[in-house]
Amino acid sequence: MKKITIAIDGFSSTGKSTLAKQLAKQLGYIYVDTGAMYRAVTYYAMQNNYINHQEFNQQALINDLPKIKLTFQFNPNLGFAEMYLNDINVENEIRTIEVSSFVSKVAEVSQVRAKLVEQQQEMGKNKGIVMDGRDIGTVVFPDAELKIFMTASAQTRAQRRYDEMTEKGENVSFDAVLKNVQERDYIDTHREDSPLVMADDAIEIDNSHLSREEQFQVVLDLVDNI
Repeated sequence: MKKITIAIDGFSSTGKSTLAKQLAKQLGYIYVDTGAMYRAVTYYAMQNNYINHQEFNQQALINDLPKIKLTFQFNPNLGFAEMYLNDINVENEIRTIEVSSFVSKVAEVSQVRAKLVEQQQEMGKNKGIVMDGRDIGTVVFPDAELKIFMTASAQTRAQRRYDEMTEKGENVSFDAVLKNVQERDYIDTHREDSPLVMADDAIEIDNSHLSREEQFQVVLDLVDNI
């Protein structure tokens, strides 16, 4: 069977990663969570005091980019690959609201994007890959056979994110999560380098009122048609 490249872009908390994991499992494809890569670099910057709510030392982070090693290691118990930063599992650390509050700023840095895009393109050179992020269909894989662009209202996305975080025991308020979603939307769509836009040949899916199963079936039908 012919293997294709599936690019899934869209706003934060639209369930891109969930859909991508489902597709990869169903098709036997490699799944790459590019958001985790940007989160890991953000976590590195936070650990080294390069970024906080007052300032962001971009040059220090740029200088350290050669020292940052990002790898995915499959966890058979979880059924997906976890993010490793310099050989340390940071899967849980990178999913906090603190990392979420800085990740869009780190992703704005052109040198960071260049490093990660290069790695992402290398991962997908043999096709048979599902990758989700902000610029997969426009920058990383402009020739992808299937491009999906996911969206939903900010309120819906914030509620999903809030429910997810409280289930993990995190002490967050809905208002803080909604503010974070709205701020990330603004930064992602207004940055100079690779802003979040829908590719001309992408298929838009508004999943505000779709269940995970309904959404999965819609996209699986698109894959079957190709």
